[in-house]
Order: sequence, then C-alpha cells, then structure tokens
Amino acid sequence: MIEMLMQYLPYLLILLVLAVPLGGYISRVMDGEHVFLSRFLKPCERLIYKLLRIDETQTMDWKQYLISVILFSLFGFVLLFLLLMLQGVLLGNPEGFSGLPWDLSFNTAASFVTNTNWQAYSGESQLSYLSQALGLTVQNFVSAGTGLAVLYALIRGFLKTNANSLGNFWIDLTRSILYILMPLSLVLSLLLVSQGVIQNLKPGAAVSLVEPVAVSEDGTILTDIEIVNGEVFAKGQKVDAQIVTEQFVPMGPAASQIAIKQLGTNGGGYMGTNSAHPLENPTYLSNLAEVIAILLIPAALCFSFGQSIKDKRQGRAIFIAMLSMLLVAWAVIAVNEQAATPQLAQNGIVDISSINQAGGNMEGKESRFGIAGSSTWAAFTTAASNGSVNSMHDSYTPLGGMMTMLQMQLGEVIFGGVGCGLYGMLAFAILAVFIAGLMVGRTPEYLGKKIEPYEMKWAVLACLATPISILVGSGIAAGLPSIMDSLTNGGAHGFSELLYAYSSAGGNNGSAFAGFAANTVFLNVSLGLVMLFARFLPIISILAIAGSLAKKKKIAVTAGTLSTCSPLFVFLLVFVVLLVGALSFFPALALGPIAEYFQMIV
Repeated sequence: MIEMLMQYLPYLLILLVLAVPLGGYISRVMDGEHVFLSRFLKPCERLIYKLLRIDETQTMDWKQYLISVILFSLFGFVLLFLLLMLQGVLLGNPEGFSGLPWDLSFNTAASFVTNTNWQAYSGESQLSYLSQALGLTVQNFVSAGTGLAVLYALIRGFLKTNANSLGNFWIDLTRSILYILMPLSLVLSLLLVSQGVIQNLKPGAAVSLVEPVAVSEDGTILTDIEIVNGEVFAKGQKVDAQIVTEQFVPMGPAASQIAIKQLGTNGGGYMGTNSAHPLENPTYLSNLAEVIAILLIPAALCFSFGQSIKDKRQGRAIFIAMLSMLLVAWAVIAVNEQAATPQLAQNGIVDISSINQAGGNMEGKESRFGIAGSSTWAAFTTAASNGSVNSMHDSYTPLGGMMTMLQMQLGEVIFGGVGCGLYGMLAFAILAVFIAGLMVGRTPEYLGKKIEPYEMKWAVLACLATPISILVGSGIAAGLPSIMDSLTNGGAHGFSELLYAYSSAGGNNGSAFAGFAANTVFLNVSLGLVMLFARFLPIISILAIAGSLAKKKKIAVTAGTLSTCSPLFVFLLVFVVLLVGALSFFPALALGPIAEYFQMIV
C-alpha cells in the first residue's frame, strides 16, 4: 500500500507547489499589474493593441463582452473549417493529404473552437502541418484564453458596484495568451523536446525495423513464429503471412502543439493515439510533466480567484471542494485498475499481482507508465476539460471507466478547463448559497452580492447545460439503428461507449473510450452541435450573471451571513454538484458501467 501511495503522491505535491505561485502571477497579470515579464512583453502588448486598434481605456458591458466572444469564436470557427476542407491545395502539406469532408471539418472546427478537442480523425495520417500548426495549435491558445477572459469578467462582476463595465475582452484575451499561455508553453515545449518529443518540419519517413515481423491478412502481428529465408513458420509449419521490415515514422511540429494542448486543457493529440504515442510522450518524465500541466492552470486559478477578490479563503474553499472530488474519483480509478476484474484473475490464467510487475488491469495501458501513471492521467484529464489520454479508457474496469465518465458529466467543474472550470463551479456556488438561503429563510448572498431570481435562472442554465446536451444527444443517438455500426461492443459496454462519446462532447472534454467509431455524418454533426451548445450557453449565462452583479451594491456581512469559506459551505457545494450529477446521470450509468460491473461479479 505504501509503495502504491508513493507512486501517486508526487503528482499531487508537485501540482500544489506549482499552482499556488502561478495563481498569484495570473491574478496580477489579469488585473493589469506589473509582473517580471512585463519588461519584455509590455512592448509586444502595446504593439498588438496598436495593430488591432484596441483602445486600452475602453470597457464593455456584459452584452458587448458577449458579442465580442461570439464574433471572435465564429471567426475562428469559419477560418478553421475552411482551412481543413482546403488543406489539400494549400502549402505546408509535405505528405499531400487531401482536404477533410465537410462533416469532419465541421466537427473538428467546433471541437477546437470550444476547447473540446474531440478527434474523429488521426492527426498524423489526415492533417497537414499547416492545419496542425495554424489551425489547431492557434485554437488551442485562443479557446483557452477565451475561457480565462470570461472568468475574469465574472470576477469583476463580484468586485464592481453600481457599474456596467466588465473590462475589455480583447485586452483580457491578449494578456492571457501573451503573459500566461505562451511562456508556459515555451518552457514545457523545451522540456518535451529534451525527452524526445518530435519538433520539426520534415516529412514522415520509413525506417528499418530491428527485427522483421510477420503479419496476417487482417493485420495482426503473429507471435511464436520463425522467419527463415523469407518464409514464416509456426511450430514447424509454414504459414501464409506478410513479412514487414520497415515502419512509417511520422514527423512534424508536435512538441509545440502538445505543450499548449495540455496547459490549455485542450487535449487534441498530434498523433491519433494521443499521448500514448512514444513520439508524443516517450518517457516517464515527459508523462509527469504533461499530466501536471493538465491541471496546473485550472488549479492555479482557484488561488487567482481568491487573490483577485481580496479574500484568499474563498479561493482555498473552491480549491478544497474541487480537490476532494478529484481525490475520490482518482482513488476509485486507481483501486479498481489495480484490483482488475474477476475475469482477468480466474483460474490464475493472468497474474495480476504487483510483485515485480505492474499487476492489475494492464490491458490498454502502456508498460512504460504502468497503472499508476495511466490511472492518474485518466483521473486528471477527465477532471479537467482536457481529454488527452495515455491509455485506452475502453479497456478500464467498469467502475474505473465510470468515474472518468462521471467527472465529465458533472460539468467539468472538478478543476475543469482553463477559466471555464472555475466559472462553472462558481455557478454551482451561486446555486448552493441560494439553496442555503431558502433553508434558513434569508436572502442568499455570495461575496457581498445578493443572489436574486435573475442570477439564479442563469446559474441553473449554466449548471444544466452539460446534462441537457449529453442526455439529449446520447438519447437521440441510442435510438438510431445505424449507431450499432460505430460500436465495438454490444450490451452494457457498448452503451458505455456511446454515453462516453456524448459525455466527452457535452463536457467539453474530448477524450474517447477508444472503442467508438465516431466518423459518420450524423455523429460528426450531432457531436459538434453538442459541443457548441455546452460551451456557449454557460458563457452567455456567466456573462449575464456578471453584468447583473456589477450593477449591485455590496451587502455588509452580518451574523446571519452564510460563510462561503467554511467547511460547511465546502460540503454543501460538493453536495450540490454531486446531486445534480447523480439525479441527471444515474439512470444512464445504471444501463452502462454499473450494469457491466454486476454482470462481471455475478
């Protein structure tokens, strides 16, 4: 047990050590204060404002801020959509890939503009370097920056009194990218390159294998065979098989995209197998760096929130609520993957002990990461709206796979994405104080502002956007006979594959169960619409709440005011988040992973 804990504790400790100072830095940047990078980046910032004709003194009300967010996202969507469809006739395409079909282009554009990064394609075999760098990597930066900007608009709503201004979207976006995302990405990119992650503009190349392998007609690599004089023998008998002596190795600007995909909680892999690929994630150190990067900014923003509102206790309370839920999910995944399933252990056919080996359920996991590195990644990536994977979630145990789904279904508020995770949790906090106010017969207050029916209506919409999009989308899809062609498995596990896909899209996560073939016209369009709905309805709601709060005056704290930084409030907040998730998704989970679990133990 102690040995197991020692494998997991470093992730948590490193995250805490880095998140606290980064949170203070982000707060100073977004509040327009001087930071150590100002000397170098302030001239660049002023140049950007000059070129784009942005007036630093101009502020926006919530409707102007929202219009700016929508128009900017729409422009990025159209540009990426056209780039993907036309990549076959554009430069930066040494492999000569053709353009993507319209439905796949729509799905991919919606995916990256919404910070979801769901992938129904394989990057190294379908996308040009221009599409990867100019299209996807750019959206990785600006979609994360947009989430951070909306968060700080909400924070200003709490801070301001009798005002209409929420700041300036273009200034918030510029600062978030220039001072936060780009410097962190540069550092992480250099670290990844040092570990062997590729970063070049060379075309892919064929390389000779150390030993030739034999492959059957269906592409399966044969084992326990001998290759003699160009012929294949199994137990002395000649068999028909193709002898393969070369392997194609993809190249390209991967490290720069991988860094921001993790830091920006994007998750879209340069390679089709994402961070399980040895050229994306070659060593245990690169795995440690990438998995910490997934939660680094979302965790740091809790402390930024506390510093910006001049009450660090509030930020710590939100952080503890998020961390508590993460630790439970993380523990459930780790324990179930280490214990494996009765089917793996039956009759001693598979040794699942942890003596001198990884033990447990290693199906679908890379041996260089083991169960600890894989389970931690699965917990972190589905807690954040990241979605990158270093193992196949389709091969997890029923309860281990269920926890990855449930974290997404809760609205990606267990840290969640850059900005969007925290403003989603703040919507739940508003809901929690409203419920508490009704219980004691007082007008609910949060951070010195009255929470009235107007804010509650928008908060409910923000909290229910994810459940609505997931349940409606998966419900319609489950009723279509053609969906069966996309499933690798039938029964409860097959339903889990379908539910996971829509949970990933509706949670703006982007990870896949890896057993669901989603590249059809219906799935590309329906999943794309789910992503857009689940991203922009909460943004509209949060900015409407921010605009209303900014106009209100501060309320003095009295003896009857509910403390929103106490253990009681943390418990209430966690309870409300879980209540919404349990009520919304328990019936669906009962048909999928829960049913599969009971089938295994019977």
